[in-house]
Amino acid sequence: MVLITATAQRTPNLVLPPPSLKAPPHRPTLVRKRDDTDLDLSSDAAPLTSGKRTKVTFDNDVDVRVIGTFEKTPEIIREEVRRALERHAVGDGSGIERLEELFTKKSSMNDALSPASLKSYIAALLPNVSTLSRGLVRAIIKSEWLGRDDKHVALFLRLLASLATTQGLYLRDILGMLVENLKHVPPSSTKLPLNPTITKAELYHRVHSCLRYLLRLIPSASSILLSALSENFPHSSGSKQAHVVFVRNLLRITEYVPELQSEILAFILDRVVKIDVAVQVDLEDLAEDVEEGIVQDLPKLKSGVIEDWENEDEESGDESDSSEDELDVDANRAKDITANMEKLDLMLDILFAYYNPLFSGTSLQAREDIFEVLLLHFATIILPTYRSRHTQFLLFHFAQQQADGVLIDKFVGCCIHLAFDKGRTSIVRRSAAAYLASFVARGVHVPPQIVRDVFGYIGNQLTILRAEYEPTCRGPDLRRYSTYYSLVQALLYIFCFRWRDLQALPDEQADDEGLPIQDDLEYTWIPGIKDTFAQNVISKLNPLKVCSPAIVTEFARIANHLSVIYVFHIIEINKRLRLSFLPHSNSAHDTYQYSQLDRETALSGRRDESHYQLDEYFPFDPYHLPRSKRWVESDYRAWKGVPGLDEEKGGNSDSESESGDEKESEDEEASVTIAGSISP
Repeated sequence: MVLITATAQRTPNLVLPPPSLKAPPHRPTLVRKRDDTDLDLSSDAAPLTSGKRTKVTFDNDVDVRVIGTFEKTPEIIREEVRRALERHAVGDGSGIERLEELFTKKSSMNDALSPASLKSYIAALLPNVSTLSRGLVRAIIKSEWLGRDDKHVALFLRLLASLATTQGLYLRDILGMLVENLKHVPPSSTKLPLNPTITKAELYHRVHSCLRYLLRLIPSASSILLSALSENFPHSSGSKQAHVVFVRNLLRITEYVPELQSEILAFILDRVVKIDVAVQVDLEDLAEDVEEGIVQDLPKLKSGVIEDWENEDEESGDESDSSEDELDVDANRAKDITANMEKLDLMLDILFAYYNPLFSGTSLQAREDIFEVLLLHFATIILPTYRSRHTQFLLFHFAQQQADGVLIDKFVGCCIHLAFDKGRTSIVRRSAAAYLASFVARGVHVPPQIVRDVFGYIGNQLTILRAEYEPTCRGPDLRRYSTYYSLVQALLYIFCFRWRDLQALPDEQADDEGLPIQDDLEYTWIPGIKDTFAQNVISKLNPLKVCSPAIVTEFARIANHLSVIYVFHIIEINKRLRLSFLPHSNSAHDTYQYSQLDRETALSGRRDESHYQLDEYFPFDPYHLPRSKRWVESDYRAWKGVPGLDEEKGGNSDSESESGDEKESEDEEASVTIAGSISP
């Protein structure tokens, strides 16, 4: 439509321009049109029809992430959490179930939450911890949090702390989850999708940080933590790496929870003793040649020790199931025993390393305090456990680490108290006597005066026991007089190893009657040595029949050679005495007279008398574990032959080198004879 003005009507000769059409409005299109400004019309421009494409490059620093679904903002997440909790309060649990599902999903799943969204959900739950359902709390506790970024871990720790303080019933679940993460974690935990890679050492550090924070926040939680530690200790059949990792983490807890040190060390010692005893029982059940082969192969294990325990993967079996099936029963058992011995070796080495700085570079009072802890565990865990073989060397080593001998006095005093205490069971008293004798005999740093004092204590106690037992004694009886026999055997054992320290010094050279000694005697002894042996070996209690035959025989040889006492005639008489024929403490009306001996017959000779005799168990027999052996080698007294006696027993040698080898072999055999152990 064209509008003609009044002026135009008054001027008829005016020619108007033709009307122009208005351009249609621009509509959006997906096809991009080339603008004239994009064209280069110069003569040097490349033709538009060139087939070569322009090279496209991408910036590697740009975080490219494909978002499959709409990522909620923190505000939307807070509102979602608020509505879910409100609906749950009126009986609608659909929203809570949705939240539980979000926390239980693994980060490797396609529909898992992004790290940012998961942190937003945790932040939204923080103000509402008092209203969270039990199912949601359990889902949160079991969620994947340990391998995520630092901000997520810090936020998650705040949530755990709020739950523990506002809803105390979840404290046990929280501590149990943390302790379970102190075990050997799978390698996948160190690399979660969309999260930085961290080491296993950092994972364990995070767990310890959480535990330290919670225990500061709730000091009473230490008792619950102690229970969780006990429940999560690896089973004895678990791998060596699982034991090593957990034991080291337990010892780390003692650094920031010192009030639990004694209890945690007791847990570890209890498990170590059980493995130790199990190994000894299995060794005794094997054939002798197989047992010796295991011991000889032990030094090879040193090269297979796990050093980087935080970052090593769980070891796999060296052999397939099919190869294991091809092995015979003894070979399979030998393989299991070897694995357990390696596990025991590693755990003891860790304990030696833990205690070592506590006994060096600290005050005398601190050393005595930690040794009191060791003595407590010795009396309650190690001593009552029969056949413990290596664990007790913790006491053996650290008792000798103080130059003034205070710790030696404490350990010897503890053994004497337990051995002489009539309120203890006979088994405990016998074990204490064995520990006392073995420590005094084998300890390199046990001074001669301690040897003499212990010999005197035992001799005096034997006098008291003889006065009590002899009036009603009708013959040797291990069941009734076990304490007496164990103390006599302790004296025999100490004499075989430490007879040199029982000799009289120049100013002590007088015989038992106080008369000067004769110059022609080669060996002289402190007063009371000969009398103590004479009064006991001829006693009606007849200890030489009940004590271990191996120890009695060795004592007879040494005592005769050193002109202390001659007992071979008693040993010969005892050969005709059958303990199995004698009425014992459970016989109410027997008429046995000690002078009437039952003669040995072909039938009775085949009967085993060992049940009625003491065994030759002495706790500090040679140490066989190759890795931890380094801690005790300088403290240990090996068997030394008696001059003039063992040379005759060993015979002539062809050369000096052969003589040295034979002497070493004889020393080992003597150790076997006296201590009843496998020669190293």
